[in-house]
Amino acid sequence: MTKNRAPKLFYGYIIALAAFFIMVVTWGAFYCFGVFFKPVLIEFGWTRAATSGAYSLAFVLSGFLGIFAGRLSDRLGPRIVVTGCGLFLGSGYLLMSQISTIWQLYLFYGVIVGIGLSGAYVSAVSAVSRWFVKRRGLMTGIVIAGIGAGTMVMPPLANWLISSYGWRASYTIIGIIVLVLIILAAQFLKRDPSQIGLSPYGEGEAEQGSLNLEARGFSLQRAIHTRQFWMLYAMFLCFGVSVQAIMVHIVIHATELEISAASAANILAIIGGVSIAGRIIMGSAGDRIGNKLVITVCFILMSVALLWLLVTKELWMFYLFAVVFGFAYGGWAALISLMVAELFGLSSLGVILGAVTFGLTIGEAIGPTLAGRIFDITSSYQPAFLICVGLSIIAIILALFLKPITRKGGENDSERST
Repeated sequence: MTKNRAPKLFYGYIIALAAFFIMVVTWGAFYCFGVFFKPVLIEFGWTRAATSGAYSLAFVLSGFLGIFAGRLSDRLGPRIVVTGCGLFLGSGYLLMSQISTIWQLYLFYGVIVGIGLSGAYVSAVSAVSRWFVKRRGLMTGIVIAGIGAGTMVMPPLANWLISSYGWRASYTIIGIIVLVLIILAAQFLKRDPSQIGLSPYGEGEAEQGSLNLEARGFSLQRAIHTRQFWMLYAMFLCFGVSVQAIMVHIVIHATELEISAASAANILAIIGGVSIAGRIIMGSAGDRIGNKLVITVCFILMSVALLWLLVTKELWMFYLFAVVFGFAYGGWAALISLMVAELFGLSSLGVILGAVTFGLTIGEAIGPTLAGRIFDITSSYQPAFLICVGLSIIAIILALFLKPITRKGGENDSERST
């Protein structure tokens, strides 16, 4: 079949819309864990570290399986992978409504929800990267903004459901929403434009100064032998610890400073809402001034926000924290797949993205449990927040020293990686 010029409605925009919707539902539901945290603690009396551990297990498992999900998406396409993820996610939340022991929490949330998370992000984002050459940063930013939109909508919804119907019925409702909507959205995904006789948007017109992503086609085996792979891995790990320590514990931390549950849930909503602007603005900025500079700025802003959190006591201070932190978090998240694509190309983007973001998920697993354990021992989150500040500064240093992969002897990278 011959490739034609893009029609008036380029199908890549359908892909981006479906991927955005998948991000909204997947991550909006997942970040409700912080809202369910206190009701579950009250009913069962578990420690914060033990309860956070299920959330952490979900991240570890999703990160490990994300490597295989990325490879499956590269080979079979994102529709099949994301459909399977929707089945696991919806089932996990439905089963959460029935828990009575801590092992069930770890099985239903840590394992089943973790499996569901493993392929949703990698498959959807890698598909969008293949559909766009020009505007890749902007479109990826819009898709990843779905995470922020979900965080803005779902935690307040969960808080209202819990106050109206109880936490068990609320998990049932969320499970049904996730099961139906993710599976429906997944049916619109296609791996790349060649499946329907199209070319990527802007092919041959990529912005000046961007790397030739088609020529830089690293395999996973080739990528893991580069210094840049492990620098990204370490940066993602630092980012994951800081972000998830906040996302899980900020609501309960605020309520213990005598802020109402509804207002505390709004802190997460503000983080999510402002992160939408961060993802779009910083994703687009990456196209213009370079991903490295933008990602460094995001880490600086995150460090400032975390320092502010150390002295935050009143609601307006929490809201100001949420604005700065949300913008930095959103901007950084929009650049994850772009940094991987810029350094290693598109031919194995799914599996390399899955492998690099395993570092992110390790950090995301460590953050909530570490913060919970520190609170159990010290009755304060201050030491945990200080650790997050330190990790953000380490990430700034790594970003400053991150450089493009150089070719040796003029040999084409794609040729040497096959």
